[in-house]
Order: sequence, then structure tokens, then C-alpha cells
Amino acid sequence: MTALPRGETPGSPAADDDAVVAPPSADVPAPSAEDGTETAGGAPGPTGAGDPEPAPGAGGPAEATDGGTDDAADGEPAGAADGATDDGPDDSDGPDDSADGTTDDEPAEPSEAAKDTADGAGDGAGTDAAPAQLSEAEAELAAQRELRERIEKRKAEKAGPIAAGGKLSGKAADLLAAVRAVESGEQSATAFFDSPAPAAPRRTAPEPAPARPRAPEPARAPQGASPEAVAATAAVLAEGGAPAALAGPAAEVLGAQAADALRVDPWQLLAVPGVRPEQADGFARALLGAECGPDDERRTSALVGWLLERAALRGHTALDTSEVRAALAERSVTDPHAAVQHAVAEGVVLVFQDDGQDGEDHDGQEAGASAESGEEPGADAERAGQEPVQVLLGLDRYALAEESLADGLARLVNACEKDADWTEAASAASSPSAAELIRAVAAHGLVAHTGGEAARAEPAALITAARALGLRALGATHSADGRRRLAAATGEPETAVTLAGLLSGEQGPGRDEEGAVAVDLLVVLDAPQLDVETAAILVESLADGTRLVLSGDPGVLGSAGAGRVFADVLAARACPQIVSRTPDQGPIGELVSGIGIGELNQVGAPGKEVVIVPVRDAGEAVHRTVQLVADSVPRAIGVPSSDTQVITVGHGGSAGTRALNAALKQRLNPGPGRFGGFDPGDRVVHVPAPGRAEPGVVVSADAEGLHLDCAGTEVVVAQERVEASVRHGWALSAHQAAGMRWPAVVVVLPGDAAQGLSRSWVYTAFSRGERHLSVVHGVDQALPRAVAQPPAQDRTTRLRTLLETPAR
Repeated sequence: MTALPRGETPGSPAADDDAVVAPPSADVPAPSAEDGTETAGGAPGPTGAGDPEPAPGAGGPAEATDGGTDDAADGEPAGAADGATDDGPDDSDGPDDSADGTTDDEPAEPSEAAKDTADGAGDGAGTDAAPAQLSEAEAELAAQRELRERIEKRKAEKAGPIAAGGKLSGKAADLLAAVRAVESGEQSATAFFDSPAPAAPRRTAPEPAPARPRAPEPARAPQGASPEAVAATAAVLAEGGAPAALAGPAAEVLGAQAADALRVDPWQLLAVPGVRPEQADGFARALLGAECGPDDERRTSALVGWLLERAALRGHTALDTSEVRAALAERSVTDPHAAVQHAVAEGVVLVFQDDGQDGEDHDGQEAGASAESGEEPGADAERAGQEPVQVLLGLDRYALAEESLADGLARLVNACEKDADWTEAASAASSPSAAELIRAVAAHGLVAHTGGEAARAEPAALITAARALGLRALGATHSADGRRRLAAATGEPETAVTLAGLLSGEQGPGRDEEGAVAVDLLVVLDAPQLDVETAAILVESLADGTRLVLSGDPGVLGSAGAGRVFADVLAARACPQIVSRTPDQGPIGELVSGIGIGELNQVGAPGKEVVIVPVRDAGEAVHRTVQLVADSVPRAIGVPSSDTQVITVGHGGSAGTRALNAALKQRLNPGPGRFGGFDPGDRVVHVPAPGRAEPGVVVSADAEGLHLDCAGTEVVVAQERVEASVRHGWALSAHQAAGMRWPAVVVVLPGDAAQGLSRSWVYTAFSRGERHLSVVHGVDQALPRAVAQPPAQDRTTRLRTLLETPAR
């Protein structure tokens, strides 16, 4: 084992999917001009010809067969808002890739209407993207409305006295009520001590419902604003020189009074996804003339909110005040300190301290007092010579989600039956790790389970054992492919659902009379893909006494949405943690296991399981990728093109998903693209909502829209939604591929992708292949450097602090 080099960080993981990959550096040496085999991180081996043949000591053979396709122009439809940002050195600001299944794993290309903003909004540049998509799940929409109501309620409660015990629930709340009743004389003390505790009824697993044929599932379009509101908003936008195409999104975001709101405060246009400060400034100048300036409080408040929204696309639920001030200074704000204080005082953002106390409530409204005095929370400690505490700013939606999630997890921990006897089930488990997981779940309401692909058999064994005990046990996965694999492991299709399907009510047992998901045990696989808002909705949907298991591989990329729920739960040690001792098998498993600890090892691949294909430039990378998918892998490995998935670092660039998809379509399914750029037989990825990516195949198109076959489910995408939510899918980003696996995977690493590599990215991409992995390698030593670099805490969140802080 060699020592791991400690070099500079090769790039932010977030650069993965949302932006055009940085141009190649002239200083990066190219692989040998000879076609040959190169082991992962090793030097090119001897030249070979024909089908992949393993070279001695190498991870796999180089593909040398000629034949291929010309590079094609970028032809991918627009999707979610562009992730590019001016706030940092990296090119992306989508959540570590993706708004893909991540809101499209990452933001997609801007629409033509949005691009026109640059020409119409003063002297600002064009917008980056099309309007963002709303969630299709009614449960998620209802939850968002509930969060807004709770925000208003919380603000109102701050003006009045705080009721003691107001946050208690369950037995604690009952005990408090009993004490008050005794103190007031309404009841005698003996009445409570003499009352026997009711025994919890034992519930049995319900009989599975008979299977019914399902009609094609229409992809729900977001509900728009009223025509009157849109027309009024368009009139105001026209006065400010902004394109009328923004009227609909602005009316949806700002409400029925959007026109009046924009006239009074033009910078509220920044709330529309895809609009940048340059466009909002031009719009404001056109409406207000000389009345506006860079330090206008309306502008600075809107900028603070916009900065935090952009940070959420990179996965942050909060930002340090120093980062916000620095970003404001870059945008010509002369007094960033005062701008932050004004935004806090106006309620645009909330302020928190790193000791887990809310800056708005700490020490008698410290944040409010600081805003009046011009100081920030923590200034007293700094003056006293103490180490200053970290002060964070956050949007209320993420603050409430993290607080609700922390409270809900604590409720599950405390409300669970602790003395359940599952000894017999544990003794019959198929592996020691599965037995350990069963015993832990029997005694705890919340358990974390970590492991690779092979370790997924342990949650499956847990579900089977729990159902044998008469419990309603269910597993929820990130993708339809994960659901299929879980159902195969348990042998019972009804035990597996997707998380989105469970929350929307389309899958699973439904809700009980109190609105809770009707389960006794819920196992969430692919837990690293949980964002904080989805996790909060999920936990609030579980009744007291429900057991929750969060299971996943901590080495993979995180969620597309804001937060790092699984990592924070592990770091806070909020529950028992079961580490699987079941290793992934085969050459791919051995390679990925080494990457997980920072080592890029050579592995033996007698069955051509791992192949390294050196390339000199992006054009050759596209050529070799098409050659592998269309010819070499089907012929030498026996995996058809339809079961081979290409994964690359970003959507843009000369070897990004757009260029690769264009070249692969030309070779595998040429056609005129008569259905909005698509033809029957095209492989696509459907993004029905932020954070979700569903691979499928185009079946047909008609007046209803584009008909897709997504893992056996027919989905109809309305014509107006095709451009924003459907892309070609022969090539995906690593974030889009998270939670899914294919028989064969081709990972493309062109030279201009070096800055987007990280250990988590490489680990995720390389582990997507079941039988075969080809690596089109053009990044030279950037690959071993990225693997050797320790993974960093790349997201700022508050959940760990909330879980570690005792309830007060």
C-alpha cells in the first residue's frame, strides 16, 4: 500500500453536473499516443487490438477497435435553472450535481425566453435558465403550505409569552397536563397513579391488495397563476424592459399581487428562478430611474435572499455571515454589514449561532438588538477576548425543515418500544451484519446502517424478519431501479416502494386515520440522497412508535436538494450505527472499496470486468465512448447497448452529457427528432420534479404529449413540459445516476473534467456498474489525486448541531 499524496483539492464536487466543465489546461499531460491499456491510476500498458484484452498487471484492456462516430453538436433541451454562479471560484452551483433526481441533478440549460432577459433588462446579461419546476407530489405541496403557515405562526408567537411545555408531545405532554390538572384542583393525584397504562395492541401485517392494472401516469404540470395576474405582471415587466415570458413564473412566485409588488420593489424579480442580479438591476433602473442605487435597502435585502437560494442549490441550508458579506461586497454593496443586519431585521433571513441557539431568540432577542445597534450576534464574545462563535444565516424554509426533522427524529427515538424480543429472528439472519441490524432495530426507534451495494441484503433481511413477526415493514428507495432490486432481495414486491411514491400516496400502504403512513418499520435505502425538506416531510408522516432505519453508502455523492441528512445523523451519533461487514465482490467491488479509503488500486480483471481506455482529448473521448457502447461492450462483454450507461462529469463541455447524447443518438437511434427533438426508441431521462431522475424510452407522441416507458410504467409528459423535463439519457451525470445500477457502465473522464473530480464523484460513478466498467481516461494524474484527497464537509447545515443540542 503506498502513501496517499496530499495535493490541492482538484475541484468542487458541485462542479459535477450543473455547469459547463472548465476548459482543459494546457499543462495537463495527455496519455500516451499509443492505444493501450492503463490501470486505474497507473501508466499505459502495451498496445492491444480488437476486443478488450487484459494486459498483465493492469485493471483491464484498452479498446482498440476502430469505428465510431463524429462528434455532434449540443442538442439537449432546456431543463431547470442554470447552476452557474458568480459567488465562488467553481463553475457550478447546483447541489453536488444535480437537480436531478436531483432537481435535474443539476440545473439545465436556459430556455430561449429566459435568455432574452439580457437584452430587455437594462444592461444586464441574459438569464441562465428556464423557470424552475414545482413538485408533482400533492403531499409535498401540502407540506410546503404547512411550512409557510408555521412560519407565520412562529413570527406571531414571538410577540407573546411562551407557554411552558408547548413543544412537548406524546407521554411528556400527557404528564404535563396531568400535573397541571392536579395543581389546579381539577383532579386528585391518586386518579393518575391508579390508572393502569393501556397495553399497545399488536398489529399484524395486512394482506396484500390484489394487483390492478394501472393507467398511464400523466406527468403533472405545475399550477399556474390566473390569466389576470399574468397579464398585469407582463405589463409591469414590459415597462422595465424585461421579457414577457417571465410574467408567468413571476406571478407564480410572487402571487396574485405580483404586478404591484414588482412596481414597489423591482428587485423582487430575483425571486424568479433563473433571473440574476444584473437583470434585476437593469429592470429596477428602467422602473425607478435615478431613485435606485447599489445600496438601496430593497436591493440589498433581495441580494441576501438570492445568495442563500443559490447556496441551497449547492446543498447549503445556511451560510456564514462572512461569506454573505463578501458576496455582497462583490456586487457593489458599500456596507455589507449593514445590509446583512437590515435583511435580518426585515425577516428576509434568520440568524443562528453555532451553539445551537436561534439568534432571534437567544438572550432576549439578541439578533434584533444587534440589528438596532449595528452589531451581529457574537460580537460580545469577541470583545471579551473569547473565541467568536460562528453566526449563520438561513432561509426560514430550511431552518424550519431542519428543526422539524430534529424534533421528529427525537420523537421516534423516544416513542419506540424498547424491549421488543427479536432474538429468534436475529439468530435466523443470513449474515452476522444482518443479525446485528435486526437486534439494533428491536431495541431502538432510529438506527443508521452503512455499507456498499452488497450490504443492501441486510435491510432486505430486516424487512423480511419484521414481516414474519407480524409487523408492517416497508422499504423505500431513491429510484425505480432501487425498488426493483429491493423487491428481488425480499422476494415480495409489495415490500418495496420509491420514496416519492410513498409520500405522494401512489405507492405503499397509504395513510391511517390520523394521516400517518401505515407502517411499523420503514427502511429508507439510498439515505445519502435524502434532502432536508423531504426528510422532514417523511419523519412528520410517521406515527409515534414507528421504527425508522436510514441505510446507505456514505461514500456516494449527496442529495440534489439542500442538506446532508444522512451525514449529519452519522456525525451527531444520534442513534446506533451498524456498519456492514459484507464487502462488495469482484474486481469492480475491489476497485470501489479502495477508492472509498483513498486508494486507486490496480485490480485483476480476468473476465474484462474493468477496462481502461486512454484518450488524448475530448473528441477522442466521444469517439471511443460511442465505439464502446455500440460495438465493443456488446461484442466482448455480452451486454447490449440498451443496458450500458454512460456517465460523465458535467452536462456542458465537448464531452459532457449533451455532446455524448448527440453522438450516441446519431449512432444508435438516428432520426429527425420530430417529437420535440425526440424519436421513438430514444433513451431519455425524465425529471418530473427537482431531485428526481427517471430513465425511460420514448414510445410515441400525440396531442396529449410525449409517451415514455419508465421502468415499465407509461408516463405521458405534456407538450409544454417536454423541453423542461425530458433529456436524452444515453449519458447521465453521476448525480443523476445515484441510486441506480446497470449491467455495464462507461465512465468518461476527458481532460477538461479534471476540476470536477472528487473522491465521492469517482466512487459514485465507478460503483454504478454491476458486471462491467470501462473508464475512458483522459485526466492523467488528476484521477488519483482526486481519489487521494480526503472528502471535505462541503455543505453548511445546522442539523448536526440541533441533534447534538439537548432539548430545552
